[in-house]
Amino acid sequence: MGALHAGHESLVARAREECAAVVASIYVNPLQFGPSDDFARYPRALDDDAALLERHRIDVLFAPSDDEMYPSGSQTHVEPGPLAQHLEGERRPGHFQGVATVVLKLLNLVAPARAYFGQKDAQQLAVVRRLVTDLDLAVTIVGCPTVRERDGLAVSSRNRYLGDAERRDAVGLSRALTFVVEALERGATDVDAVLRGAAVELGALRPDYLAVVDPGAFVPLEKAPPASELLAVGAAWSGATRLIDNKPLHTT
Repeated sequence: MGALHAGHESLVARAREECAAVVASIYVNPLQFGPSDDFARYPRALDDDAALLERHRIDVLFAPSDDEMYPSGSQTHVEPGPLAQHLEGERRPGHFQGVATVVLKLLNLVAPARAYFGQKDAQQLAVVRRLVTDLDLAVTIVGCPTVRERDGLAVSSRNRYLGDAERRDAVGLSRALTFVVEALERGATDVDAVLRGAAVELGALRPDYLAVVDPGAFVPLEKAPPASELLAVGAAWSGATRLIDNKPLHTT
């Protein structure tokens, strides 16, 4: 959605390495913002973004208008299934419907062989993978690792909203998720007890949720099953800015 950062640059670099031609789309999609979300103030810097993408040697920048994406009278939407019901889906009604709709439209318009998405938005990535499978789309979805600042904060377009003190506090979310990963990988199985300990690591952040999920279902777990690939996921507020993050873990 623009306001490009090092995470987006990593997607472009990966695509440039693996593909003969690279298309980047920039579109702040109104359908995925709820009434209390930050659509009006979401950062928009198309000229700067275009210059950055040109330095990375993309072949096409697709930056459509609202009228191009949603012509007058548009009324068809994509309704995701259970993957979109919990966590982000519960807190942001309609968000994943907006994501699934715009992603389907962009994939149809561009018709790529491969599409690259960051793993920081893990639930979104899961919804997109399900969309591609369920609707038989001829595209390979490539998930790319989260890019982090030196202190562990996941890079995000919304980080530019943070004041100095809020930026210092923001790393608490990464610390909390690391606490969950380390506890469960050491053999803890009581997820609720681990999450209570992790909440302390949030520090000054205002918690929204901390959870452990199977990345194929995104239903919060109470017990960590053995020998499983899971995700520690979380959202918290630093001032007026909502942060999300996740970290993978493997139980023994």
